[in-house]
Amino acid sequence: MELSERKQKILKAIVDLYIRSAEPVGSKTIAALPDMDFSSATIRNEMAELTSMGFLEQPHTSAGRVPSPAGYRFYIDRLMQDYRLSVDETQSINQAMELRMQEFDKAMSKVGKLVSQLTNLPAYAMTAHTQSVMVRRFEILPADRGSFILVVMMTDETVRNKLIKLPLSVTEQDLKLLSAVLNASLTELPVEQFTPETLDRVSRSAGAASGLVPIIVDFTTHLLEDCRRGEVYVTGQNRLLGQPEYQDLAKAQEVLGALDEETISNLPAKLNDNSPVQILVGPENVAQELKDTSVVMTRFDIGDGMQGMIGVVGPQRMDYAQITARLSYFAEGLGRMFGKSELPEAKKEE
Repeated sequence: MELSERKQKILKAIVDLYIRSAEPVGSKTIAALPDMDFSSATIRNEMAELTSMGFLEQPHTSAGRVPSPAGYRFYIDRLMQDYRLSVDETQSINQAMELRMQEFDKAMSKVGKLVSQLTNLPAYAMTAHTQSVMVRRFEILPADRGSFILVVMMTDETVRNKLIKLPLSVTEQDLKLLSAVLNASLTELPVEQFTPETLDRVSRSAGAASGLVPIIVDFTTHLLEDCRRGEVYVTGQNRLLGQPEYQDLAKAQEVLGALDEETISNLPAKLNDNSPVQILVGPENVAQELKDTSVVMTRFDIGDGMQGMIGVVGPQRMDYAQITARLSYFAEGLGRMFGKSELPEAKKEE
């Protein structure tokens, strides 16, 4: 939806003011801005139209307006100016990474804690494979009487195993046939292809051991899904309580209850190559409990086919330009760190 230059200028002013004050913005406040050449009456009319178009909302009986999720989205996509980190900000981020480099070289949880400290918002760090992980080979090893060990070798060089009790009478020959069927049918397949039709086809080929196929397929499917999600670490949830939007404890508890590894793992695992930073505003989030929050996320390369992602969760009123700049700079530093390169130098203001 296209907006006139005047509407865009007024919408940008409202978002910028609301980010700073957390208070509804009125026409007189906008008219008093040095670069506004419109009367209060004109601004009121434009605000009314922006409200009817869905870009602004009027909370309660206040004369002021606040941005709607659609307003934030238009602001992010069309109006937001790049935030330039100051020398002090870049130096503080570099120093923080240097101090903790040895710690989070092996612990992504430290990355999340550091992001939370730098942004004063709940943060998360997660790892994901840049390519789909699949099963390379199945092995079935006899264990105690009435059980066997299923060994699953993955394409990312990891090996998982599970002790399976035999719920039926099968011979060693039956297990050899099952192993051959699994390797012929379920290796080099992405998890999306582990369908009921695949399960049915493998079961029909497994002979007397067909009753074991659902157990094995269920275990393997969970392994592949876990590999796709990678490890997730969430930290700093209590920082939300310092935001004006979450002074209402009931509202805060609803959001805090949703800030867990399961919810975060359902966020997009990969970002568009042309847009290394992604912003989800309000209803764009995956969980209903996060409909009044926004998520800003970016990525960095770890190497060995792995990608790291860092992000923050906060009110829709967050300073998107500043948060985006800080996360991007931090991700760049992490990419250099994991690549064993030097940290980026701070750029001086011109």
